[in-house]
Formats: sequence, C-alpha cells, structure tokens
Amino acid sequence: MGYLNNQTVTIDAKLTKKGRELLAKGRSQFNITQFALADDEVDYDLWNVSHPLGIDYFGTVIENMPVTEAITDETQALKYKLVTMDRGQISIPYLKLLENITEITFEIASGQTVGTSIQQAINPQTWQVGNNGARETTLNASYTFTLLDNTYVRFSNVADPGIGKSVTFSGTNTVIIPRTPVVLTSTKRTKLIISGNDTGARLVVPVTIIPAT
Repeated sequence: MGYLNNQTVTIDAKLTKKGRELLAKGRSQFNITQFALADDEVDYDLWNVSHPLGIDYFGTVIENMPVTEAITDETQALKYKLVTMDRGQISIPYLKLLENITEITFEIASGQTVGTSIQQAINPQTWQVGNNGARETTLNASYTFTLLDNTYVRFSNVADPGIGKSVTFSGTNTVIIPRTPVVLTSTKRTKLIISGNDTGARLVVPVTIIPAT
C-alpha cells in the first residue's frame, strides 16, 4: 500500500495473486488481519540540518518527495519495514547466517534421488552494535523465511504446498533441500529472503541449482 500524497489520507492498494483468489471466494475469505509499514522510498540523506529557515524545515525535501506506487513484488517492496526499538539503541540490527554463507548452490544430477546429505541448514543471527561499542548477537530469535520459488528446492521442515509456489513461514531456523527426483537441463535460480520479526532486519540469499556434469 502507499499514500498517494501527503495532503489527503488516500490509500492505493493492489492485491497479490493470492489476494485476488481469496477475494473471488467471497468477502468472508478475504480478511486483512495484519499489515506492515515501510519507508523504502525515503532518502534520509536529504535531512538538512543546515536549512536557513531552521529546525522546522530540516525535513522539507523528504516530506515533499513522491511516494512510490504500490507493487506486489516482495523482492522490491517493503524491504525496509518500520519497527519499534528500545530507547537508546545506537545501531540498526542486521542479519548474517551462522554458517557464514552468502549464497547457496546445489549441484544435482538429473533424476538424482536427493537425500538429507544434500541440504543446507539456515541458522540466522541478529547482530547489532551495543551501547559499549561491541558487536552483540542474538540467537534463537524469530524470523520470517520466504522462498520465492519452490519448484526445484523446498523447506524440509515445512508442509509442502506443491511445486511452483512462493512459501513463507516463521521460525528460528530452517533447512533448504532440493526436490527429488530433480530433472535439470539448465541452471535454475531463486532467492531466500529472511526478515527479523522483531527488528525488521533483512537478508537475501541467492539459491542456485545447477546440473551436475
């Protein structure tokens, strides 16, 4: 969703494919129970503490910036969600994986039966700089995991909704595993998006599946 301008309380909303499916089933099936706010389009470098008219005008440029149109692509929208943090916190939390990986690659022979030996554990960590200047980490925090396309890989600890879908669930960790049997004629790619439920920190991990030679 997005406010069309900052003068009127008008909301521009677009339904995702899933939202249209639910709406087609009747209003009783289409109930909005949660929402998130983000400031993806705001450039805070434009906050001007040297404005000649004083403090009331520091944010004039930001307040008059155009607002982006609502889009349904989760890889491009709501990447920087607004969250509430403890007073006095001096840094924005960020995510990294305990396995210290930045991308996932599976090399699979066509028709290969995939077992648990071919998998990748995903254990996120939340990092931030403490008040004493030292880096601090939080284990076992709650995260939202989104696999954009589960055609060739899936979450091993989540009920399989079927091939060719985007899958989202919340938890502390997960495991990515290729589907079996896998028939590959070319390299396939998708992405795993991890978001901290309490902090809004976000990590995007590319996932690649290549045919074994």
